[in-house]
Amino acid sequence: MKKIVVIGSNSFSGSDFIDNALTDTNYEIHGVSRSPEKTSLFLPYKENANRNRFTFHQMDLNQNMMELKKFLLDIKPEYIINFAAQSEVAPSWEHPDQWFLTNAVAIARLGNLLKDQSWLERYVQISTPEIYGTCEGFVSESAPMNPSTPYAASKAAGDLMLQTLVKNYEFPLVTIRSTNVYGAHQQLFKIIPRSMIYQKLGKRIPLHGGGRAVKSFIHIRDISRGELSALEKGVDGNIYHLSPDQGISIHDLVQKICTLTGHSFIEAVEIVEERPGQDLAYTLNSSKARDQLGWQPVIDIDTGLHQVYDWINHEWDNILISPKDYQHKE
Repeated sequence: MKKIVVIGSNSFSGSDFIDNALTDTNYEIHGVSRSPEKTSLFLPYKENANRNRFTFHQMDLNQNMMELKKFLLDIKPEYIINFAAQSEVAPSWEHPDQWFLTNAVAIARLGNLLKDQSWLERYVQISTPEIYGTCEGFVSESAPMNPSTPYAASKAAGDLMLQTLVKNYEFPLVTIRSTNVYGAHQQLFKIIPRSMIYQKLGKRIPLHGGGRAVKSFIHIRDISRGELSALEKGVDGNIYHLSPDQGISIHDLVQKICTLTGHSFIEAVEIVEERPGQDLAYTLNSSKARDQLGWQPVIDIDTGLHQVYDWINHEWDNILISPKDYQHKE
């Protein structure tokens, strides 16, 4: 049985990847995260029938690199997929050094360790299209980096470091850049669950810049399937975009949510200032993943929004007592 180490297993994307891999494969999976394991409210794999093939290990990329090194050298996993990151855009302006420490320096340390390990068959780095900045049309994997925020700059630095390992050491890297993920079990401060929660609480939803920014929302399970395909079938050194066929403005997204929940859009929102460095649009060309990996998204936005709304209603008592704003951790 081959082993996958999932770094950042407590994250929304990491936990769904684990749930999908436990369901559809026969891997032994080890999760690594800096925080204690969360509850099933945020970790879908906790209710997976195959959870006996998963073990959790609490380690911090910044604080416990030597411990992580020993763990990896002991179990020698064939596959490593790294979701760990400081991933919020707005707070990166306040603590850019912390974003670079996790998203660039820790990646350099980890890559330097892994580049010499013959047992490693594939390392998957979860990147972000934020590194492209504001773009027009559908962006291909060859687009130049043009980051607009400290978060995007820190992720670009980590990606560039890993690419040097590919060039000089034949490092088995595959990079994933996906658009805006959403789904049940997502952090409560994200736009889709937050909009639904605010409506249930009778609070107005802030629309930064009137919601004119265009995002490409894609269901988390579609992304997890694509990541697993890239891990198993991707070509070393390649970048793969995972995205839907078209984008949607935040304005129109919130309007969809209001229709779903039976609220008036005008009464549900308030217009606030745009965030600094907000990219007006990035829509990705995912034809490479579709052609080489045989991947395509299958869960449409309306179905996905219904799933999130059902999850919020089912977990409402737990959501009420959970923090609903971003909680910064160094």
